Amino acid sequence: MISLVDKYNIPGPRYTSYPTVPYWDETSFSPELWKQSVIRTFKETNAKEGISIYIHLPFCEALCTFCACHKRITKQHSVEVPYLESVIKEWKLYLELFDEKPILKELHLGGGTPTFFSPENLRTLLSSIFETVEIAEQQEFSFEGHPNNTTKEHLQTLYDLGFRRVSFGVQDYDLKVQKAINRVQPFENVEKVTKLAREIGYQSISHDLVFGLPHSNWETTELTIRKTLELKPDRLAFYSYAHVPWIKGVGQRGFDEKDLPSGEEKRKQYENGKKLLEDLGYIEVGMDHFSLESDDLYQSLIGKKLHRNFMGYTSSKTQLMVGLGASSISDSWYAFAQNEKSVEDYQTKVENGEIPVVKGHILNDEDLTIRRHILNLMCQLETTWDVQTSFPELENALEMLKEMEADGLVEFADHQIKITEMGRAFTRNVAMVFDLRMMRNKPETRIFSMTI
Repeated sequence: MISLVDKYNIPGPRYTSYPTVPYWDETSFSPELWKQSVIRTFKETNAKEGISIYIHLPFCEALCTFCACHKRITKQHSVEVPYLESVIKEWKLYLELFDEKPILKELHLGGGTPTFFSPENLRTLLSSIFETVEIAEQQEFSFEGHPNNTTKEHLQTLYDLGFRRVSFGVQDYDLKVQKAINRVQPFENVEKVTKLAREIGYQSISHDLVFGLPHSNWETTELTIRKTLELKPDRLAFYSYAHVPWIKGVGQRGFDEKDLPSGEEKRKQYENGKKLLEDLGYIEVGMDHFSLESDDLYQSLIGKKLHRNFMGYTSSKTQLMVGLGASSISDSWYAFAQNEKSVEDYQTKVENGEIPVVKGHILNDEDLTIRRHILNLMCQLETTWDVQTSFPELENALEMLKEMEADGLVEFADHQIKITEMGRAFTRNVAMVFDLRMMRNKPETRIFSMTI
């Protein structure tokens, strides 16, 4: 009898957006339409919910071969100041679109390696932005820290600037796995920065764990979880490794594919890992995330305020998210836009006084309806529909879900579908049934990682 893993482990999106990036209609997009969309959303929402800013800091001193992010490998820290000056100039270009002072609700520093940058340079960047905004009363500022190079000065500087959440990339504590992905970091390094963050006063400390890495198995995953639980972070991301070497090239070909665990082994790592986390007091939130009851991620789940965007899961939402830096993606709810991926091309456009978007998508009414359904599934594990939120292929979608219902992955109610506890691991598969753009134009080549 075929297992559910074998049946449903197919390529599929992670749904940090809808439409997903490969299905953006770039022919109907233009920088001018993007600016109009930003202006519209800002006028509609700034006063009542504020805006979010994501800043992409792409530099890393070494290449981690599991990473699918846009990054630039260098040990030359002379790149810091010119890059940050470009980010500040890009922000000023957005300020020209606003008719009032932005209320900054969320800010996230991602990468790359944000802690590649010196505390002093980060302070200069952030102070320049803060001078131009009004900080929301309950703001959420967070950053990604590398355990090997995050210093007390980094933590203190960012804390003093209002940051209260930090996420440390752990991945796996097994040395053989670490060597395969070129990310050797002893437990002692993670322990040191976690304790420092607590002493300084950070309210939410997160660790990112990845299962399905080369040479990993349940034993290495269990070791990683138990070592992590010695430090009791407030929340955890427990991701499946996304193997996409056809997109990222040499970076994800730093090991032989035969070294990757099978789908069944990955499923074992996930199921056993999930059970162990829950036994140790963590609650699954959305997909791939766990938190303690005291963390605001769990509180947002209970209050049905959990949101998902290009920054991942967040405990609150703003309709306007401005992405700054090379390769950053912005979201106005009505449109998406991605910046130039090359640092040089990004800087050239900014220096020429252009908002450096290179591609994007303007959402039509149908896109907005489907986006809401997929967001509901990813955040609340359920969605409902009525006359306004129905769509032409709804009956077809429900018919496709009947097999998942028979397998115990979803449950139907009147104008509602819910993902069961058994179905959590297959959330991406359920969302795919609603993905009209992909259903109408199925890819001829592989463009997504496996769902499990």
